[in-house]
Amino acid sequence: MPNITVEIFEGRTLDQRRQFVEGITEAAVKAFGIDPEGVRITFFEIGRQDLARGGRLFSDKAAPASTGEKP
Repeated sequence: MPNITVEIFEGRTLDQRRQFVEGITEAAVKAFGIDPEGVRITFFEIGRQDLARGGRLFSDKAAPASTGEKP
């Protein structure tokens, strides 16, 4: 039984989480040949003030231009 841990920034909607867990569960079932009930996914929400990269907090970074990337 895979236990999948996901760290995400605060603010994702329930619909976004539902879509994510459906896709990840489907991938695990296909890759491991297991029953969907055997896949456990845990979300840990992180505030942008609680994570840094390159010496800067994510809360201090400006939104990216038009790359479609989320900081």
